[in-house]
Amino acid sequence: MPSSKTVAVEPVATALSAGLWRCHGCAGVCQVPAGMERARCPRCDATIVARQVDSVGRTWAWLLAATALYLPANLLPVTATTSLAGAQVDTIFSGIVYLWEDGSWVLAIIVFIASILVPVAKLLLLSLLLISVQDGHTHRRGLRTQVYRGLEIVGRWSMLDIFVVAMLASLVQVESLAELRPGPGAMAFGAVVVLTMLATRSFDPRLIWDAPDAAAAAPLPAPSPRAAGEAR
Repeated sequence: MPSSKTVAVEPVATALSAGLWRCHGCAGVCQVPAGMERARCPRCDATIVARQVDSVGRTWAWLLAATALYLPANLLPVTATTSLAGAQVDTIFSGIVYLWEDGSWVLAIIVFIASILVPVAKLLLLSLLLISVQDGHTHRRGLRTQVYRGLEIVGRWSMLDIFVVAMLASLVQVESLAELRPGPGAMAFGAVVVLTMLATRSFDPRLIWDAPDAAAAAPLPAPSPRAAGEAR
């Protein structure tokens, strides 16, 4: 009867294990000697590190602060308008409802996506990325990396409400039609956007690929004697 053998699969080689670091200034790949914590990029002379220092902790800090401010950002008034007809305060949601009832449903949908869905999606997706890194998940690494890149791209568009408030305030003041002032909700919402952008910036996506790949390093199971006899 043939003896069963266990075939071991070598761990997947990574750039970090090979001493290759990526420069965030010029995107060049640098060969760094072992044992060094920091180095200089030979192309642009920027300081490079293997991984961002305390990336997970700093990302959680920014993310929790943004989560704490998200509720007042949606409940407090974003604008306060004073005119001959009286005073009126509007929140983000009341502004969306007003646009919808006024017939500007396309603009209402855009504001809803940029001001409600995008911030919530960023908070949830960043939390899931952090949890997956801390738990050492190895599945769908490419998809999680693409999710992070998408968060980087759409982050700046969350400032749509702040841009609209600033433009309306300047227009109203110039035309002397009324007095429009940003409310505390606008400041809270702006802080949420900035904090989520800082959280996204603090997260190091290379940590997704640093999780131990137990599946790749695990040996193949040995065939049973019955299976070996059948194959014979």
